[in-house]
Amino acid sequence: MPTIKMPEIKRPDLKMPEINTDIAKAAKDVANVAKDATYVVIGAGVLGYQQAQVQRQELLKRLSDPRADLGSRVASMRTDLSGALHNMDTTVESLMERFEEIVQRLETAVAPLEDRLPTQARDLAKQAHVQAKGARTQIRNRIPTASA
Repeated sequence: MPTIKMPEIKRPDLKMPEINTDIAKAAKDVANVAKDATYVVIGAGVLGYQQAQVQRQELLKRLSDPRADLGSRVASMRTDLSGALHNMDTTVESLMERFEEIVQRLETAVAPLEDRLPTQARDLAKQAHVQAKGARTQIRNRIPTASA
């Protein structure tokens, strides 16, 4: 019986990307966005604090004016303070809503990557999500508001 010689097929040398590299890059991106969001929230808090200090200084100037009677000074101070507190509450609420939107978008973007993780790593990621959500809730509950 004759022997048939099969031609030799050269397969291209394919290299599969490592999942760890993709996940590490995504994790760095998520961390950078979270860090930026934190800086925005802190910056807004600093600006709010500075605004409150400026208004406090203005109130002190008004109170030191000997020509104004006490009743009008107190009423003016209450009005100004109420307005400042309302502005601060509105700003903090707006920033918290933005922060929650950013966190939600990040979690949505990371979810497909988490599904590709091994079971133990996936469980750890879910635990981290639960703990982060709890921490955000605690922070939100500790922020004083004028309505409280």
